Amino acid sequence: MAVLAVWLSLAPRLVAQSTPPPAPANPALEAFGPFEVLGTAAGYVRTEKFLAFLANADAGIKQPGMFDDQTPLAILALVFVGGLALNLTPCVLPMIPINLAIIGAGTQSGSRKRGFLLGAVYGGAMAAVYGILGVIVILTAGSFGTLNASPWFNVGIAALFIVLGLAMFDVITIDLSRFQTGVPGGGAPRGSFALAFGMGGIAALLAGACVAPVVIQVVLFSSDLYAKGTTLALGLPFLLGVGMAIPWPIAGAGLAALPKPGAWMVHVKHAFGVIILATAAYYGYEAYGLLKPKPAATVADGGIKDGWYQSLPAALAAAKAEGKPVFIDMWATWCKNCFVMDETTFQDDAVKAAMQKYIRVKVQAEDPEQQPAKALLERFDSVGLPTYAVMQPR
Repeated sequence: MAVLAVWLSLAPRLVAQSTPPPAPANPALEAFGPFEVLGTAAGYVRTEKFLAFLANADAGIKQPGMFDDQTPLAILALVFVGGLALNLTPCVLPMIPINLAIIGAGTQSGSRKRGFLLGAVYGGAMAAVYGILGVIVILTAGSFGTLNASPWFNVGIAALFIVLGLAMFDVITIDLSRFQTGVPGGGAPRGSFALAFGMGGIAALLAGACVAPVVIQVVLFSSDLYAKGTTLALGLPFLLGVGMAIPWPIAGAGLAALPKPGAWMVHVKHAFGVIILATAAYYGYEAYGLLKPKPAATVADGGIKDGWYQSLPAALAAAKAEGKPVFIDMWATWCKNCFVMDETTFQDDAVKAAMQKYIRVKVQAEDPEQQPAKALLERFDSVGLPTYAVMQPR
């Protein structure tokens, strides 16, 4: 849900890259001794790539990284194009009507320049969020918590969207024009550069669940380069944000060429309001789900549900007794890609057939900073959820 959570969950994994995994510190990992990790993967993985991951793990072949064997120019191009592609992910697409409503509000004067500037401020906030958080994670490699798992973060986003949605219906008035002094074009009576900047930053934060594979590769690659003395690597996360930001000044200037405001604009505004309020309801529901007590099935229940063990120690014990490899799926209720995997890749007949030889186990990691989830992610040198690992008895 929040890209900030992706950045933050990367930090302890960056430490794990340079130091050997610690000895098991809790009972959930004590059974790992007789097992060898054959391969790990993370994020949403399509059927073909998932089957290749399983085959490579069984053969002991390391998964290639996004930037392996690429020239410096090719790496820059991949990062930039990756940023552009972030605008097309399922977590960002629902934000587009909100984005257009904010940028479009400033083009009612019919000025292309003002629309361009609003779009540039909006996109600049995206780039700033990626750049600043990326540098913090790379330089400190510390742990700051996971906003994905925080119900209060979701409550805050829901409340913000309620305010924006009510503004679309003129129930409340948002006027931040007093903050526009000193900004070119800021004297216009409509729109707000402050609001555009704030919502640009929020849009970047909300993209986390879907942009994780790209963000993960960029941050880890940047960390490796920086550790080898390449200081310019600190700029790669910002370049990713610039790629994501590029379309918005263009959209802002284009919106200025729309027909002059009229009655039709009221209907468009109300339609945006409905979408924004629906988004608020979604984040409110997410907060409710996080606040609602959940049974600790993955810790205490050793049973099998739909072919999946619900306890890691029970699954490892079964694998050791039967001499079978283990497939681990780490997930959380706030992880969109986890549910997408359950509904798509894991439902494919070829994937089901390939998974038959494994002891399969679901490990719920609602808070990746708490044990045993943190120790598991460090053991797998993981970079977020969902995380998959293939292990076999030694």
